[in-house]
Amino acid sequence: MTNQEATAVELRAVTKRYGTGERAVTALDAVHARFGAGTFTAVMGPSGSGKSTLLHCAAGLDRITSGQVVVDGVPLEGLTERRLTRLRRDRVGFVFQAFNLVPALTAAQNVALPLRLARRRPAAGEVEGMLAEVGLAGRAGHRPAELSGGQQQRVAIARALVTRPAVLFADEPTGALDARSGAEVLRLLRTAVDRHGQTIVMVTHDPLAAAHADRVLFLADGRVVDEIGGRAGAEEIAVRTARLEERVRA
Repeated sequence: MTNQEATAVELRAVTKRYGTGERAVTALDAVHARFGAGTFTAVMGPSGSGKSTLLHCAAGLDRITSGQVVVDGVPLEGLTERRLTRLRRDRVGFVFQAFNLVPALTAAQNVALPLRLARRRPAAGEVEGMLAEVGLAGRAGHRPAELSGGQQQRVAIARALVTRPAVLFADEPTGALDARSGAEVLRLLRTAVDRHGQTIVMVTHDPLAAAHADRVLFLADGRVVDEIGGRAGAEEIAVRTARLEERVRA
């Protein structure tokens, strides 16, 4: 089996409901989705379509109501909280719109944090190498307040990738950035896929961001309702998004 044929994450008939009885809300409705190893997938859809819920369930941040989630060959259902925490720490990376850096730590210390939480001493040059990969070789000693938004997000990406996770989940990673900084972040994510075979699943509302992905999944009312493959252009993605929003409003 080649890397492109392997599966990093799979959702099998995943349903997620919040609440009970008449007030219950179905955020995901029997969703099937497969994310191949070494691929970059964008997840789009109208507000309330289930995008972030899909990401949180796929990453093991939320327990699902029914179905099955498999990450790097490991079914999440039945795992104790301790084992689930260990799997997320070792095999899953996260990048969010809010950079979530520790203000008191330097860039290098933030990047090293996942390794230290796993009680692993960073190898010589490992942290510095990750910062160099994201273009911040000279910023290792800077704290978040001394960095721009784009630089902080690049530190967050380096922190997410330092453990070489099976999958990196990104939730609106460019949402708080200006156009130039956002483009730099997207280039870094694309390079991680092309150069290192990283698997990335990214929630976004931006067709320009989604155009960096290998495919785009569209959600509506908790279901996957459309898909584009083959590195679609931003214009095609925007057209599909507009059509989907029209259908939802109708």
